[in-house]
Amino acid sequence: MAEFRHSTQRLILRDWREDDWSEFFRVTNTPAVMRWLGGVLDEEGMAKQRSRVELCHAAHTHCFWVVERLVDGALLGFCGLKRADAPKSTIANLPEIGWRLREDVWGQGYAKEAAVAVMNLSFSRFGATEVFAITVAENTASWGLMTRLGMRRRAELDYPDPRYAPPWRDAIIYSMSRQEWDARDA
Repeated sequence: MAEFRHSTQRLILRDWREDDWSEFFRVTNTPAVMRWLGGVLDEEGMAKQRSRVELCHAAHTHCFWVVERLVDGALLGFCGLKRADAPKSTIANLPEIGWRLREDVWGQGYAKEAAVAVMNLSFSRFGATEVFAITVAENTASWGLMTRLGMRRRAELDYPDPRYAPPWRDAIIYSMSRQEWDARDA
């Protein structure tokens, strides 16, 4: 199967390569990036993260893709679409967008640019009728991006994630339908 590759104005979203993983964890497995994602991962945690992404891709032909800066090829993090799979999730098996970018590129619009591309792909290529996003209430940057994308808060779908203790336990949900996404440009 051909490698997935999608370009935006400043970014390339693509499938993972073997040598991406060490750089991904070097630039994203930091206290600031992992603050609202359960904390910095140890070797076992990094191996589990990699395995989840690879198994997700194998099962669905897509998952979270590498986000690479077009101008210099720098690995900025990931963004993509997977099936929600957290234990006790209220949105299990539904399309979930997610992102994680390195701290030194925050505030430069890369996360939004990558997320807009993923939302477009979710509806046009992967046939989603609605896309969900998960974060915690304290992660204002993450739900702020969800809001800027036009996603709406879905408090009725919030749930406690048993894998985590507070402040990471209480998952909050946002979503956007294909009709809402299409109407945002009208």
